[in-house]
Amino acid sequence: MDSWQMERASLEAEFSERITLDALTGPNGISNRDPWQDDSGSAAGWLIAQRKGGHRHSIDDVLTAWYALRNSPKVTEHLDLGTGIGTVGLLTLWGMGPAARLTCVEAQAISYRLLQSNINLNGLRHRVSCSHGDLRELALERKFPLITGSPPYFPDGSGIIPQDSQKAHARFELRGDVSDYAKAAVRHLSPGGWFVLCFPSRQKQRALDGIADSGFHVLRMRDVIPRKTLPALFTLFACKLQDDLIVHPQVESPFVVRDQGGQLTEEILDVRKCFGFLSGRG
Repeated sequence: MDSWQMERASLEAEFSERITLDALTGPNGISNRDPWQDDSGSAAGWLIAQRKGGHRHSIDDVLTAWYALRNSPKVTEHLDLGTGIGTVGLLTLWGMGPAARLTCVEAQAISYRLLQSNINLNGLRHRVSCSHGDLRELALERKFPLITGSPPYFPDGSGIIPQDSQKAHARFELRGDVSDYAKAAVRHLSPGGWFVLCFPSRQKQRALDGIADSGFHVLRMRDVIPRKTLPALFTLFACKLQDDLIVHPQVESPFVVRDQGGQLTEEILDVRKCFGFLSGRG
């Protein structure tokens, strides 16, 4: 039994539930594993351990990391806020190359525990610095050229909060909202750096207000449509610190994940290729 399988067995005993091992990246473009479906494990690419019935890796994470790399392609270190089990942070780290470093913060206990497994078992301990705490209280002495975040989508009191703590904190604003993420980013962003995040398209104005009130300009934003003919699901934002200039955001054409027939579009296949997966369908 290899180290991943041993860790899965240990986590399943600890949590008394099924843990899946899913492909987070491919091995530099020679794998056809699907990062949203695979459960077999691979020594070639990076894996992600996650609860079968918990908060899981999603297309939001993939595209937030991709948008960060697209807007800030030359950096070798970044900060990921509310990193969860590590998906946005680790995908961005992978895309930045072997010399890159990641700093991250996560408060929820189950997610933080899984984050440790995902760092250790991918052999990344020497490249990742993580803290267990509330991002609203984060006060690092360093600043970063790139900061990413995937804030929870729903205000406290706007729906039924799951009894599962991990799901509750991932979905509801129990430890701060999008403006709190932006304020933490302001405190830690280097001059000229980028803050990249995602938020539901239906709440776009709330995101824009929180971002602006915290001291950022949105320079670019892009809606993501899960399937052609459906409304946008979430929006990607690329932001910089405000200056005296009035900036009107560049609204990019929507990113469509699947065509009307349900097939992955060429654009999302190119994103998969950026993270080491074959671009072919199937």
